[in-house]
Amino acid sequence: MQFLKETDEEVGISLTSLIDVIFLLLIFFMVTTTLIDPSKRLDIQLPEARAASPEAKSIPVTIEMGERGEILLNGEKVSLGALEARLGVMGREGKKTAIVRADRRLDYGRVVQVLGICRASGFRDIGIAVR
Repeated sequence: MQFLKETDEEVGISLTSLIDVIFLLLIFFMVTTTLIDPSKRLDIQLPEARAASPEAKSIPVTIEMGERGEILLNGEKVSLGALEARLGVMGREGKKTAIVRADRRLDYGRVVQVLGICRASGFRDIGIAVR
């Protein structure tokens, strides 16, 4: 009768599969932390009111200023005086958001003048579009 001799093999944990599991956990935690909305950290319950109505999303007023000084208000060409008058009317109607898109070659003082008109007309949120 012949017996087989046991071979001396190293006993240990396979690190290849352990490293794979660690990388999968790392990717899982990286993805889930980017999905957390930081603006909703607190659980706030707002009070109810009978006369309250949900705030409607307002469409911003778009003011475009070209290289030669032309001004477009929501796609319609206007002069500086007409811009001031129409923005005043829009401000009284409840519009509060404006976006100014000015050409980079335009005089800085002219852009500041339009921003001042927006502020004087009652616009709260004035943004400057950049690329």
